[in-house]
Amino acid sequence: MALPERFDLTYVDKDNEKRRPIMIHRVIFGSIERFFGILIEHFAGRFPVWMAPVQATLLPINDELVSYAKEIQAILEKEGIRTEIDSRTESLNKKIRDAQINYVPLIITCGAKEKEAGTVSVRTLSGKVKYGVSVDEFLKNTLSHIRERKIGPEIFNN
Repeated sequence: MALPERFDLTYVDKDNEKRRPIMIHRVIFGSIERFFGILIEHFAGRFPVWMAPVQATLLPINDELVSYAKEIQAILEKEGIRTEIDSRTESLNKKIRDAQINYVPLIITCGAKEKEAGTVSVRTLSGKVKYGVSVDEFLKNTLSHIRERKIGPEIFNN
């Protein structure tokens, strides 16, 4: 395609003779696209927390708890955690299922008990749920996981 012969490219060498240049084909963007394809295939879309486009999704269980979810989101985003809030008027099970289908590594449920206690419930992609996690504990574990670039999904082991 982009051959020197096709473009009739020449240069004058040190002996004052016309020469055909050698063209080295280098596709940087193609290499990046192949790399991302391999990466997506390797993780089967289940990226580690530090690599995921959306690291945590917040699921308020009703409309009154959207403001609490927004408070938590502001805290997390201030620390650099990429979040979304799913404030649709769907059932909690549907919201959880949608987050799992989208491979969001951390699914945070915000209910009335959590708001009262100032905590959250966290579900990982492995299906494990940890209830009553303080925001500080969540931040400490998640930021440590991100900083160390851990591959495994388990952030809250106990």
